[in-house]
Amino acid sequence: MARRTKAEAQETRSLILDTAEGVFRNKGMSRTSLAAIAQQAGVTRGAIYWHFENKADLFNAMCDRATLPLEALLDNMADPDQPDPLGLLRRASVHALAMVEQDGRCRRVFEILTLKCEYVDDLAPNVQRRQECRKGAREVFRLALENARQRGQVRADLDCPLAANALLAFIDGLIHDWGLEPEAYSLAKQAGPMIDLFFSGLVSRQG
Repeated sequence: MARRTKAEAQETRSLILDTAEGVFRNKGMSRTSLAAIAQQAGVTRGAIYWHFENKADLFNAMCDRATLPLEALLDNMADPDQPDPLGLLRRASVHALAMVEQDGRCRRVFEILTLKCEYVDDLAPNVQRRQECRKGAREVFRLALENARQRGQVRADLDCPLAANALLAFIDGLIHDWGLEPEAYSLAKQAGPMIDLFFSGLVSRQG
């Protein structure tokens, strides 16, 4: 019986988090109350407080279970023994862009984080998470590009820290641009050609 109760509690927690995603996305963080989430989920406020200390705790838990685009970029790319660092960096970049459109949870949470909340008081941990993620992505990009330069995959004179900053800004900008006007084009379909356009400047010297 205890095992069933634990499973039911986890199911209720997941229901609350799923519902919170929708309500935060529609109304924004500041205009959403726990009562509104409880009503939408069909649970009591007590059920929410059983799982979460307050609205910020619920919000942070919602973010913690989502893999954000830049976080998806950080696996295996800094390995100096990687035989195709530029190819791996390209594939990871395309995947990160595509998942914004194709992964429903990632898309919803990223939209909430960028458009529907203010990072003050109890939401500060989310600022730190995003800052650490960006710092990690920038360093991984640099290491991958330096590895690619050593293997002759990019220009010998490439400024790898500069290129890493530019790639991060390029990916971040594409995500924000598409998020503001998703009906304009398919980010998943155009991710490859757009990344290739950026990478073309790394492998050839213009002028």
